[in-house]
Amino acid sequence: MTATAGPDGVREAAAREVADGRYLAFDAFDDWGIHALATTRAAGTFSSAADEPVGAVLGRWAALQRHLDPSGAGRFASAHQVHGADVVDHLPGWTGWLRAPAADGHLAADRGTAMAVTVADCVPVYVAHRSGAAAMLHAGWRGTAAGILGVAVRRLAALRRPPAELRVLLGPAICGRCYEVSPDVYGQLTGRAVDRPTPVSLHAVLAGQARALGVRDVRATALCTRCDHARHYSHRAGDAGRQLGVLLAAVDG
Repeated sequence: MTATAGPDGVREAAAREVADGRYLAFDAFDDWGIHALATTRAAGTFSSAADEPVGAVLGRWAALQRHLDPSGAGRFASAHQVHGADVVDHLPGWTGWLRAPAADGHLAADRGTAMAVTVADCVPVYVAHRSGAAAMLHAGWRGTAAGILGVAVRRLAALRRPPAELRVLLGPAICGRCYEVSPDVYGQLTGRAVDRPTPVSLHAVLAGQARALGVRDVRATALCTRCDHARHYSHRAGDAGRQLGVLLAAVDG
């Protein structure tokens, strides 16, 4: 499965269905041994606020962990998300599933930590370096306006992973045709004034931010959570369910 990305100058990201269609695997970092996934509606919701038995939701998380790490000896990081710009740093030396109290991004300088964010129209942003240093971000309009991508890119630069050597992948999210925002939100995202609700593409805004930060390789999928509602959960379509964006730099990559 492929889709042509919208923002000018952004490379197309190809995706393939894996695990009986429960997950989409993107090819953006395959040559670096870094795995970028998104779950689908077929996998079920990963929201802790879902109107489903807790055991069913936790079972999906466990199944995903087994898919990523059949040995069960790896690290898996998630967080309670608050639509901000905080990014949690993850060091090696632990195993299991970590859930941070409040953050919208994860960063690991070393390989071996799977990082996940929950989304349903917001953009899962995957950032990686050939060394295996990587960041996984949840970017809704608030996080995008607050500069969460810049937080991660600058932190990686401080680890001697300069922006010009990074790749950014923008995963499945609501497209610019489906996403209309208030004049105030539009102004915060674009710096331009409008006098009525106006459509905006978070992919395009984030791609522009990435280029301004010095990232040369920006990729995206045009899969829209609202247009392709049969495959993805969409908040704007009334879904309470959430899918995940997941990034793992494999140790043997």
